[in-house]
Amino acid sequence: MITKPLNGEPATAGNGSTIGFAVASPEEADAWHKAGVANGGEAIENPPGVRHSPTGDLYLAYLRDPDGNKLCALYRMPSE
Repeated sequence: MITKPLNGEPATAGNGSTIGFAVASPEEADAWHKAGVANGGEAIENPPGVRHSPTGDLYLAYLRDPDGNKLCALYRMPSE
């Protein structure tokens, strides 16, 4: 997805775009996030956790890689 950056700064390779990865569980998202930080990534946005969406709850974890790209691990929470 490419959008206008939420922070109002100019769009760049890592600002206004996000590379997303679907994961199988919140635990997998947490492990991905932890491994990313341990290998030079920077934790950004809120800590990994549930975000509420009109289309259903999501478990999200965001990182910025050493090249400045914004990455996200996403797990769609089952509806109750």
